[in-house]
Amino acid sequence: MFGKIDPKGLIIAWTIIFIWFCSLVFLLTWEINWSNPVTYLAVLIQMHLYTGLFITAHDAMHGVVSSNKQINHITGWIAAILFSYNFYWRLFPKHHEHHRHVATDQDPDYHPSGKFLIWYFSFLRQYINIWQVLLMAVTFNILKLFLPVENLILFWMLPAVLSTLQLFYFGTYVPHRGESDNPHHSHTLSKNHLWAFISCYFFGYHFEHHDAPGVPWWRLWREKEKGLI
Repeated sequence: MFGKIDPKGLIIAWTIIFIWFCSLVFLLTWEINWSNPVTYLAVLIQMHLYTGLFITAHDAMHGVVSSNKQINHITGWIAAILFSYNFYWRLFPKHHEHHRHVATDQDPDYHPSGKFLIWYFSFLRQYINIWQVLLMAVTFNILKLFLPVENLILFWMLPAVLSTLQLFYFGTYVPHRGESDNPHHSHTLSKNHLWAFISCYFFGYHFEHHDAPGVPWWRLWREKEKGLI
């Protein structure tokens, strides 16, 4: 039905989705101990997994999750929905506008002020709409009938908010603030593959992403090894 498919991108994408789901299910019924540092580590891990959902949707927008377009877009759509009801087909054109008009007035991810908070809230306004808020509110009110409210806030809602900061800081603000003299108007992290993965799934290697948008996140370190800048 779907023809020949390279499985590696799909395996990585669905591994992220599966781990996020299993981690969330476990944490939503886990007894919170505020004096236990594992509680706070769990929030950070869940934040990182939320970021992985968005990165998966992002890669689908570039057509690199699967060589089959239908499976590629379905995977991206699911990953986006799981991240607080982001709508894949609303994100899709905005992200490609970013690539076509990077760091200009036509770039939906950019703010000319260069100021962190102003830029961050401008970024959020581009990608959050009333339907997401309503769907999150309805879901929360249903889930709290069955699950502890503290767990819902700490492990479902808070990591999603923190993930927007992670994505914005490492994937937009740091790469595109200030002046840059390269054709992609993008800065890049110094080569440190471990930190690049932990910070934002290698998207600190942002010049490399703009230079090779058809390369999936898990191969961006190879682009960094080429040392173009």
